[in-house]
Amino acid sequence: MSRDIRHLLGKHIRCLRERSGLTQEELADRAGISTKYLQNLEGKNPKTASVVTLEKLAKGLGIPIWETLKFRN
Repeated sequence: MSRDIRHLLGKHIRCLRERSGLTQEELADRAGISTKYLQNLEGKNPKTASVVTLEKLAKGLGIPIWETLKFRN
């Protein structure tokens, strides 16, 4: 994954989280990931998110996994 795609994904995850009215801590708890990891995904130098992580985030957001990847560049 290129750096640009990681940034787009992180921005999209943040947008989905904010639209759901969740803090980073709340989503991380619901998704079963650490708050620090979510902060990294949404941050300036995001790590690559695995499909498993996207599945956890989707579950925490109450959306289908494909919606985590529904963004435009």
